Amino acid sequence: MPTMLHIGVGSFHRAHQAVYLQRLHDSGDHGWAIVGGNSRPDMAPTMAALAAQQGRYTLETVTPAGVRAYETISAITRVIAHTPDLAELIAAGAEPGTAIISFTVTEAGYYLDAQDRLDLSAADLATDLAAARARDPQRPGSTVYAVLTAMLRARMQADAGPVTLLNCDNLRHNGDRSRSGLMQFIALVGDDALAQWVAAHTSSPNAMVDRITPRPTPDVAERVLAATGWADAAPVMAESFIQWVIEDRFVAGRPAWERVGVEMVASVQPYEEAKIRILNATHSCIAWAGTLVGMTFIHEGTQHPVIRGLAHAYVSDDVMPCLHRPEQPSPIDLAAYRDTVLARFGNPAVRDTNQRVAMDGFSKIPGFIRPTITERLARGETIDSTAMLPALFLAFLQRWHRGQLAYSYQDQAMDPAVAHALCDAADPVAAFCNDAPLWGPVAGDARLVDAVRAASQRVARFVADCGG
Repeated sequence: MPTMLHIGVGSFHRAHQAVYLQRLHDSGDHGWAIVGGNSRPDMAPTMAALAAQQGRYTLETVTPAGVRAYETISAITRVIAHTPDLAELIAAGAEPGTAIISFTVTEAGYYLDAQDRLDLSAADLATDLAAARARDPQRPGSTVYAVLTAMLRARMQADAGPVTLLNCDNLRHNGDRSRSGLMQFIALVGDDALAQWVAAHTSSPNAMVDRITPRPTPDVAERVLAATGWADAAPVMAESFIQWVIEDRFVAGRPAWERVGVEMVASVQPYEEAKIRILNATHSCIAWAGTLVGMTFIHEGTQHPVIRGLAHAYVSDDVMPCLHRPEQPSPIDLAAYRDTVLARFGNPAVRDTNQRVAMDGFSKIPGFIRPTITERLARGETIDSTAMLPALFLAFLQRWHRGQLAYSYQDQAMDPAVAHALCDAADPVAAFCNDAPLWGPVAGDARLVDAVRAASQRVARFVADCGG
């Protein structure tokens, strides 16, 4: 039986990719299975619970109307325990039966700058690169590039055949860009033979994934027990909506996903752009705004008329004219998609937290928000509505700088010293808008500075009016 090895068995994978394979199993197609493991040790209790349950767990879903449903997911047939040398995980990647290696590591985990070059100033990446150059099997590293390099080298040496590398993160052009990062990493390691093998024996289709999946809280297990009678130690909860769009470029076969709702397409770009700019950027906007006025959950901000209004205006005024033009019409009904997104975010039963969604702003500004600003400025158009998003993040960052956030902020792409310096500057707006990693080709553009300055004044008034 061919397998899909997934790196990063977090809540999202278990509420998304595993669910689609489960649907195939439920239809009678048992031709594929998932093997799962992590490159980091930070999910040890959940992974131990999954292993004890032979990979089985319960998925709870909830509709915007509050209707809950429960299903048992058993598509993960093998759970690999984390060890420092990652020996079992790497061996799984080298097995001839492994036809797909997929991964979920979050956007910041790809360490790519505005020109898609590896950011070698990142400590984790530099450490992994040094270990990879030493070819030390006891130090395989934990970044996605180091782990894939070790797996693919082992696969090449075992003559195990071709394999597809499938990115399952919210990274624009995720297959192309993660492949570029991997090839750069291998080149820096100096392994020319591996670089040639990877070029000839792997593919990296772009994909778009979507399902709101908050971190499970203890009450999820309580509801699962009440509904099913099973004291599941590793349940997961998600909204009822689910979407997966994948470019059909697999070099070693794939499950018949199209039979269970996956959209297999020639190009994922229009779907990806709509999702990243409308859903992901709006999600972050609501999280930053909600945090600033003392809210805990995404649905609270979505239901606030001012926050909902600025999210709606951002999409309607600036994003939709970028994504749907006479010379390049979108295949998506963007207005309907916008309204569906806001309805999903307003679902009070999901209880997704601002803390989870607000994270990684230093990768979300260039990934989710800057493209709209860049396009509109290039056409001489206003960016007043979009400027509210970076203005909200700057206010959020200043709150973090002062130690006044109500929760711990996590940002893999942030250099804390740089972030504190931006906030300490005589003109924080100008310093923020001049930051090249955040803004790339529009860094320092007077139109950007002016728009974010005006938006920052609007944010300050909004926060003051709300008593934040």
